[in-house]
Amino acid sequence: MLFRQLFDRDTWTYSYLIADINTKEAVLVDSVLEQVERDFKLLNELNLKLKYCLETHIHADHITGTGKLREMTGCEGIVPENAHATCADRYIKDGEALKVGDLEIQAIETYGHTDSHMAYLVNNTHVLTGDALFIRGCGRTDFQSGDAGTLYDRVTQKLFTLPDETLVYPGHDYKGQTVSTIGEEKRFNPRFVGKNRESFITFMDNLNLPNPKKIMEAVPANERCGKVVSVIN
Repeated sequence: MLFRQLFDRDTWTYSYLIADINTKEAVLVDSVLEQVERDFKLLNELNLKLKYCLETHIHADHITGTGKLREMTGCEGIVPENAHATCADRYIKDGEALKVGDLEIQAIETYGHTDSHMAYLVNNTHVLTGDALFIRGCGRTDFQSGDAGTLYDRVTQKLFTLPDETLVYPGHDYKGQTVSTIGEEKRFNPRFVGKNRESFITFMDNLNLPNPKKIMEAVPANERCGKVVSVIN
């Protein structure tokens, strides 16, 4: 397996390139529009065929590169079921597995940050947690039909039940961290350690964070697979 973690500094977003080194089939998870040329160049350098652009959810902090990459490579755009994105080629549901060559990527429904979020377990060794679980943190739950109680349930009942050695690769990091493990997060993540469901909900409901800077542009654009439409008054 080829596995690359790619970073967009402006939005602190991690994208993930995963490929079967034998068949050269590849998937790109949570692409960023401004990094499409970088990613396309890397695909060509490594002689990879992009089969899927896969989203963990409809993002509010960046615009996806799926639409542009679909035009450039002929890949399929895949979003979680219930996501409001009629432009998608396919929707993926909980427990469904994508095949990329001999690799298997299994969807794990992890609602809470939004109401249509998936984590992806890659070959039973790496889990791409999107915004459900960060390294020593988690995504917020105060917009896009988020729900703190649901997020607590999904993280503790679905992600924290994976083997402790499972590598955790988040959708964002704001402190320069790149990878963790399920075992570490169960022991050291302050959002969950020492909290029950009720105290987690209280904590998340009182974060009082400003909205993401790009939310008004990003959400509608991502519902169109990255197509930005200018509105003229």
